[in-house]
Amino acid sequence: MNEVLIATNNAGKAKDFEALFKPFGIRVLTLKDLEEEIDVEETGTTFEENAILKAETVAKQLDKLVIADDSGLEIDALSGAPGVYSARYAGLEKNDDANIDKALKELQGVAEADRTARFRCVLAVAGPGVETVTFSGSCEGLILEERRGTNGFGYDPIFYLPEKRCSMAELSPEEKGEISHRGAALDKLKEHLPVLLGKGRVE
Repeated sequence: MNEVLIATNNAGKAKDFEALFKPFGIRVLTLKDLEEEIDVEETGTTFEENAILKAETVAKQLDKLVIADDSGLEIDALSGAPGVYSARYAGLEKNDDANIDKALKELQGVAEADRTARFRCVLAVAGPGVETVTFSGSCEGLILEERRGTNGFGYDPIFYLPEKRCSMAELSPEEKGEISHRGAALDKLKEHLPVLLGKGRVE
């Protein structure tokens, strides 16, 4: 095995994986490196289902080791919404500002103590001769009543971190990486990489 494909078009995500696989001499590819476009319809009802669906579908088509992720925001007062619909909460155009506006509107009148939420990320690893496995990470916080900060993307401006006393969008990329849901999932994947690459499966 000398290549792994990350099922994403996001260059930022690709860099995280490049750092992870570099010590093993493994080249990291993304969907942008492929000649043909692969579009997997996310029909799952959970982050796990969508991540596995993407990883297994692409791995089967390319006969390569593939890592896919699905992530989003869960707001307790909204029964876990937007959840798997986080990117398209306000419509299929996937507009961050529209998604934030909808979440804030639905939380109007909800007390601060009841605005608990978390970012969740699930990574799925699939490929020839590999038993599909998943690694998950989460980051707990509260939903603000208005935007704060200009860094990050998605719901970061309204996601408040009590221990940091700031929103996710007020952190530097490095600070965010240390506490983020994706960072936590990546750490778990990193622990299992030697086993995964050496035996073809994770115990």
